[in-house]
Amino acid sequence: MTPRAGILPRLLIVLLALCLISCSKPEADVLRFGLSSAPVTLDPRFATDATSERINRLLYDRLVDFNEASQPVPALAHWQPLSPTHYRFTLDAGRRPFHHGRALTAQDVRATYEFILLADNGSPHRSSLSLIEHIETPDPQTVDFHLSRPDPLFPGYLVIGILPAELMAKKHPFNSEPVGSGPFRFVAWPEEGRLQLVRGVDRQAFEFLRVMDPTVRSLKLIRGEIDMLENNLPPELITYLEGIKTLTVERHPGSNFSYLGFNMQDPVVGRREVRQAIAHALDRDAIIRYVLGGAAHPATSILPPQHWAGDPDLPLYAYDPARARQLLGQVVVNGQPLHITYKTSNDPFRVRLATIIQQQLAEVGIEVDLRSYDWGTFYGDIKNGHFQMFSLAWVGIKTPDIFRYAFHGASVPPNGANRGRYTNQAVDSLLDAIQNQQDLTELASNYRALQQLINEDLPYVPLWYEDHVFIARQGIHGYEISADGNYDGLITVRRY
Repeated sequence: MTPRAGILPRLLIVLLALCLISCSKPEADVLRFGLSSAPVTLDPRFATDATSERINRLLYDRLVDFNEASQPVPALAHWQPLSPTHYRFTLDAGRRPFHHGRALTAQDVRATYEFILLADNGSPHRSSLSLIEHIETPDPQTVDFHLSRPDPLFPGYLVIGILPAELMAKKHPFNSEPVGSGPFRFVAWPEEGRLQLVRGVDRQAFEFLRVMDPTVRSLKLIRGEIDMLENNLPPELITYLEGIKTLTVERHPGSNFSYLGFNMQDPVVGRREVRQAIAHALDRDAIIRYVLGGAAHPATSILPPQHWAGDPDLPLYAYDPARARQLLGQVVVNGQPLHITYKTSNDPFRVRLATIIQQQLAEVGIEVDLRSYDWGTFYGDIKNGHFQMFSLAWVGIKTPDIFRYAFHGASVPPNGANRGRYTNQAVDSLLDAIQNQQDLTELASNYRALQQLINEDLPYVPLWYEDHVFIARQGIHGYEISADGNYDGLITVRRY
């Protein structure tokens, strides 16, 4: 074993020794799930961070969900289009009541979405639902959505958890005391890093514990202070945990899309030749193999190939340093290297990845000034357009309207997530044409054509889709990993 390879086991041994002295034994009848970050809010009308959205899926039911091909499927209700701008949703008879005992009705659905649509309420989901003109409830089982324009993707937008109308009217604090109709019920949130829920079907108690440091989180899993965790561990730590007999490690291909983004108004990275050179300078296969531990797959687009609107024939920018240097020769003046500022979060593993990207770009003649920030500062800079190049990931993308949200010229913040100020008339025209199409086969074909345009222009340089990893103590069974990394596996997980 090399000295570097021995650091991790020794650190775990030291921490384990400390824990044996100071840690108390957890209750045996509670299943504990380790988190790297706590949820921000338990109100689905305002949740945007991944942890909040994943836990809210357990607490609240929604009208629509998605299958493995990311096609919308009924959850609370079935639907039918009565016209291109009129969708009728009929609530299923077997739906669960709200946790405070009242039946969920069409009025609750209407109240939830009308709250989101009211600009004064400040819901971040309002923009994606702004095509809803008005909502009607002909009877307690029926909800009619009237749209300002046709959109065949509309059912896939109705994924917000439904809240009780009378509690919304009383301004109930759903953010900290959720009341939904989902498979889990809220028990207590005694502190930011400890959330207690109970599963409705069998009264199994669950506790979600925030442990930000991945080594400490792993130690608590080994020790039995938590029973399971999913993702947010560096590959070398996952490899170490795979060697521990009291743990089981499961992997599943993921759909979360990692990428490099650019300020398209910048005189350097705003040039397509520079972005193409960056794409050819990156040895993704080496990063995936040696840094990500093989737990990722190269990406070509936001949508993975298996998505119903994905493009399995989209070409990958091959690792080709000679081609990268050739492209840079078209923009470099007097042989001077290009200088690019690259922003990322201060998460140690993300900094490590950024450092490797910095090195690979230096090998083709691009000098990179790497800057890392705490998450709030970093994400604030990205949302406000204060960057030259950055790395991020799109998590849990289901509907292809993400392309309009991220790339249309009219989607510059605060009207969308075109944070790089990308403008391409051909892309905008195709996105506008897509809005008026109703046939899903034709729609999928045009989305593939759109991805070809974006792949050529490279407002993003695609990196990879990271796999999901679930690790649990022996005796934990029945957890199914999903492609988007949600926590729905907790609905069926058991301790035997």
